[in-house]
Amino acid sequence: FIDSLRDRDGTLANELGLAAESGDPSVQLASPNTEAPPEPSVGIQGEQWIRQCSLSEYQRIRDTEGDQIYPICLPREMRTRRALLICNIEFEHLSWRNGAEVDVEGMTKLLEGLGYVVDVHRNLTSEEMAAVMKNFAGHKEHCTSDSTFLVFMSHGVRAGLCGTKSRDETTDILSLDTIYEKFNNKHCQALLGKPKVVIIQSCRGGKVGSVMVSDSADPAMPTPSSAHKIPAGLEDDAICEVHLESDFATLHSSTPDTVSWRCPVTGSLFIQRLIKQFRNHACNKDLQEIFRKVQHSFEKFPRQLPAQERTTMLRKFYLFPG
Repeated sequence: FIDSLRDRDGTLANELGLAAESGDPSVQLASPNTEAPPEPSVGIQGEQWIRQCSLSEYQRIRDTEGDQIYPICLPREMRTRRALLICNIEFEHLSWRNGAEVDVEGMTKLLEGLGYVVDVHRNLTSEEMAAVMKNFAGHKEHCTSDSTFLVFMSHGVRAGLCGTKSRDETTDILSLDTIYEKFNNKHCQALLGKPKVVIIQSCRGGKVGSVMVSDSADPAMPTPSSAHKIPAGLEDDAICEVHLESDFATLHSSTPDTVSWRCPVTGSLFIQRLIKQFRNHACNKDLQEIFRKVQHSFEKFPRQLPAQERTTMLRKFYLFPG
């Protein structure tokens, strides 16, 4: 992968000052130059760093969407939103993720602006990441919250996220399934029926996500699952049956098997653009529309495309900042 990446895309990476999140220590971080200026800094001064939702706009959306949107707790109702951010920067065997601290600072500022208390953890093994998630899922504050954000930044492979002791695709890897297991409706009942937003910045393989010409056929339509039937004779006076894994919304920084790009000075392209879209559109757009805008922002950078996956939202989620 490394040789082919250098042959096909070394020039582009050098021009943009980007490094792939492959985790291979032989990938050298290029310095940015004037041919491709970095994204604007997220540290813009001003009272409304995040555009605020007015009361009239909030009421308009509530009146229009009705029960199609997730209920939120207003700040005056003693809301206790919490978010988890795990970022691995320093590795024992893989290249360090220079520039990732910029992503941590930007995402922390964004989430705090959206009303979340952010638990930040750095440089964890896969076991430590799992333990942190388990502890976070048990926070009593989720009972009086209306949602959560789970943000993960690291080197990665197709199967998951690299811990700090990772050497290859099989050692010290946190399976993506673990994220959903820790926060599903069986293991985190305090967040039952509440949006759980998963943001993942990492490579998912070694391929570059672009082609010169695409003649691919239309993707196959997913097979619908068979209708769920409640067994005869059961009564629901004491038991409430729910989906095991509902109310998740996930945005990966890239499609499966492909790399994500990061600048050692300004941070990852994905996190920069995600922050920008949330700042500008969380005031009146639902979460998945914001995700679409993040994806659209990569239209002219074909080597990376964020992907919405494993999304099980039953309603629209508006954050209503302000």
